[in-house]
Amino acid sequence: MPYSTSRATKDLFSAHENPPEHYLVAFSDGGARGNPGPSGYGVVIQDEAGRKVAALSEYLGHQTNNFAEYQGLIAALEYAVADGHKALKVISDSELLVRQIKGIYKVKNAALQDLHGRAKELIAHLAWFSIGHVLRGHNEEADRLANAAMDKGMGRVARAPASPSGNIAEARQEFNGIVREGKVELLDGKLPEGTQVQIRVRK
Repeated sequence: MPYSTSRATKDLFSAHENPPEHYLVAFSDGGARGNPGPSGYGVVIQDEAGRKVAALSEYLGHQTNNFAEYQGLIAALEYAVADGHKALKVISDSELLVRQIKGIYKVKNAALQDLHGRAKELIAHLAWFSIGHVLRGHNEEADRLANAAMDKGMGRVARAPASPSGNIAEARQEFNGIVREGKVELLDGKLPEGTQVQIRVRK
């Protein structure tokens, strides 16, 4: 349940509405398939002009959505602090995360309390910090990174819109094939030796 924000917290975030001349923007997302289930986060970091400066992602194992969302936030904060940046704006599609960091919601979950504390420690190293909520449709690249991390952790072929090398197997996950003498022969591409596949029969 929400609770009233302290005056100090309100002043902190209202004072940070106007960013300094130079700052980073981190689009952060985290997810778990099954919640809890295989989880990961993705973060896209840009400068104030919208130029991409970093892309972060990691598979987190069996965790919850909220755990993954917090890990994405912490990854963005750790990147900014480690690189000596003093100003960071975080954009997340987790309304819960944003409201907990702003102090609007309490953090009741024990695991999230530790992550919340770590995030607050990192924020204290910054001279300016802002966090805001957007709908998932406006956070697509971070969402793709998070899903790619989950795919990799689960042993699946990474999703990719295109392959610079032109190798069809790197850019696609579905192939057409036919069974001949008990073996599946691909009709439109090649896969590296040892690739694990799942067969879906179409009649």
